[in-house]
This record gives sequence, C-alpha cells and structure tokens, in this order.
Amino acid sequence: MYYEDEKNLYHYNYRKGDSNPNEPVDTKNYAEEPWETAKPRKKRTGLKLAALALCCALLGGFVGAGVNRALLGARVNKTTVQVSDREVAEITTVRIGGGRELTMPEVYAANVGSVVSINVSATSTNVFGQSVQTAASGSGFAITQDGYIVTNYHVVEGASSVKVTLYNGETYDASVIGGDEDYDIAVIKIDVTGLSPVVLGDSSKIAIGETVAAIGNPLGELTFSMSQGIVSCADRAINVDGTPFNMIQVDCSINPGNSGGPLVNTYGEVVGIVSAKYSSYSSTTVEGIGFAIPINDVIAMIEDIMTNGYVTNKPYIGITPGTMTQQMARQYRYTVSEGVFVYSVEPGSAAEKAGLKMGDVILKIDGKEIKDTAGLTAAKKGYSAGDTATFTIYRGGETMEISLTFGVTPEDTTTKAPAQDSTQGGYYNGGGFYDPWSWFFGNFGF
Repeated sequence: MYYEDEKNLYHYNYRKGDSNPNEPVDTKNYAEEPWETAKPRKKRTGLKLAALALCCALLGGFVGAGVNRALLGARVNKTTVQVSDREVAEITTVRIGGGRELTMPEVYAANVGSVVSINVSATSTNVFGQSVQTAASGSGFAITQDGYIVTNYHVVEGASSVKVTLYNGETYDASVIGGDEDYDIAVIKIDVTGLSPVVLGDSSKIAIGETVAAIGNPLGELTFSMSQGIVSCADRAINVDGTPFNMIQVDCSINPGNSGGPLVNTYGEVVGIVSAKYSSYSSTTVEGIGFAIPINDVIAMIEDIMTNGYVTNKPYIGITPGTMTQQMARQYRYTVSEGVFVYSVEPGSAAEKAGLKMGDVILKIDGKEIKDTAGLTAAKKGYSAGDTATFTIYRGGETMEISLTFGVTPEDTTTKAPAQDSTQGGYYNGGGFYDPWSWFFGNFGF
C-alpha cells in the first residue's frame, strides 16, 4: 500500500503477484523526477453495491422474520381464548330422604317431574250483564302417584275448567276434589297413574337463613322455572283481606303463576306451598318478600280433603268473638285492653263444655298471646278437632286457666270444593272482569 512519511517519500509494500521482493528498493526522488503515470485500477463499485444490497436483504429478511414471528406470537397470545377443561357433573334424579344435602341442580332434577302447570278458565257476568270469559294460571305438585295434586284455593276458586300440564308436556282435564279458603289449600285430580309424588319434609325444622327453592309456573308461561333464596322468617303472621295466615317468609323470586307450587329445602323435601308475595306496601315498592304455607299446618287437611272432599276436622270453639279495645276496657272497667272478648257462647259447644262465659276475655292459648280475633283464628290453625288446649282468660278482674277440647266445625260453615260454575266464587276487579286472584289485590301481587 501507499503512504507518505515525514520526508515526503513514498514507499511500496509488495503484494502477491508483484515482482521479486528481493530486488532493491526504488529510491527515485519522485518529487524531482515524476514517476510515469500508472495504469488506473478497474473500479468494482457496482459489484460492491450489489454485494452490500444482498447482505442488507439477507439481514433484513432474518430480522423481519424474527420481528414478524414475535408480533405473530404477541397477537396469538393476546387473542387466545381460555377454555376450562373442568368436567361438568352429570345431573341425575336422586332419591329424596336419604339424609344427604343436595346441590340445587339435584334439587330441581328430583322435583321438577312432580310439579305441574295449572291453567283455569271461568265464565262470569260483568256489571253490564255480559258473559265474560277469563283465564288465569298457577302451579301445583303431585302428592300421590294416582293423580292427586295440591295447589292453592285461590288458583282454582270459581274455575269452570281446570287443565293440568305435566313436565313431559302432557295435558289433562282436572276435577276439583275440594279445598279450604281459610287455609288457601285445594286438591285437584287428573285421570292418570304413574306420577312422581313429592317427598314431604318437616316445616317445623326450618331455620332462618336456610336455603330454599320455589319451582313453578311464573307469569303463566315460564313453565317449570326454579328460583333460589333463603328463609327470611320461619313463622311470619300476615293478614290477607282479614284472613290471618302463618307463613314462611322467603326472598325467592315469586310471581303470579307461582301460586300453589312447592317450596323445597336443600334435601329435596317439600316444606311449604308457595302462596303470596308483597309487591308494594303503602306507596313503597317491595322486592324479595314472598310467603309459603308451612306444610305441617295443612297436610292433615289435605289428606282430609282427599278422603272427604272438605276439611272435616277443622277446630271449632263455639263463641261469638270480638277484639278487645281500650274503649271496651274503660266501659266494662276491665284491667286488660287486648285479647278476644266473648260476646256469646253456643249451647252444647266446646266453649260451653270448657266453662267459657259471655264477658270473658281470651288472653292466651297454650301460652301464646292472643291480642285480637285475627290472632285467635291464626292460633286455631295449629289444632284439629279433638285436640285439647289450655286457654288463659280474664274474668272478674282475675286471670285463670281452663282446658278446652276443640269441637268439629259445622258442615254448613266448612269450605267445600270451590264452585265450578259461572255464578259462584268469582270476584270483580275495577274493570268488571272475573279475577280469581282478586283476594291478593292490595298489598299482594297475586
């Protein structure tokens, strides 16, 4: 190669292919005697540029492939859907009564075949004298395999026809065997065998906070639906159009059409009959307050209706009762202002036999306070004809206890089968149309 030293002399370093390196070094002074012009070397710029371009292309390809692979991986990772590999448990119908707590799917599977959808129709005369055909829906559940079905009295009250649809889709005409309005229970029957009856539980063992489920026919079209909740109160006294009821309060979703369906515990046992809900209170909208009739309170009457067509063992006292007030207390100079005042005693009745007299005030029955006539009616529902209870009464400024054995409610005052014609059992709402749910108007949604 060429270089210039500090004496301004050029030197040459031999390369491969040049002349003999052992020859003397040329010491010509090119500053004084210029060297003849050497032949210019061939320029290879194009080849270099091509090589450079090829290298860049290869390098860019490798880099681009890596970046593309990284970006592709990022996109794949960002859009990947995570799918669980959990195996879904198989739901099969289980045997109720084995003492094992069930999952909610198992509770449903074990009971849905026992639940029925009920559709009723009725013909009545409106305020203009015109015949009006109306329809309503409810729920029920099979209590025997040969076609006996339990529902609410208000579901079939005044119905001219009743149709029952099973879970398998089969529909049957049903006949009303009987019912009792005071307890809001009724028994209907379809001509079929091989039904799957429910297993009844013990409603007295229900605890607040316990999980329960309601299965039924909400809105008359969402058939065989189940809603879950808890027991809000195990012994709630409510009053429906003057009729007292002892209810299980729940927060399950309950709607029109659920009436008559079963309330089921986590063991798959029926502990109540869904009956009512609060939809409003005064001007306040209410949510999550529903009620069911404890099964223990009505099972004996249900069996009685199945056998006799009506409740033959309803307890009877034989008095004309009235609610004691402060005004009455001042008038009669009594020292009690609550309880049930006895206006009269029927001859030969359970009351007369027990020694009750006109002017007595009933304060307690078996230790449970009785504050008014609604409380007395509610207390009676815990007894049957022939049962004996201890009455605490006020008489002549003193309290005393007497033993009373309930008599049988006279047949003419006992609710038999709801009327199935157009002239009885119906009510009119504001529009003048028949409405079998009318007794649930007001604070109740259905």
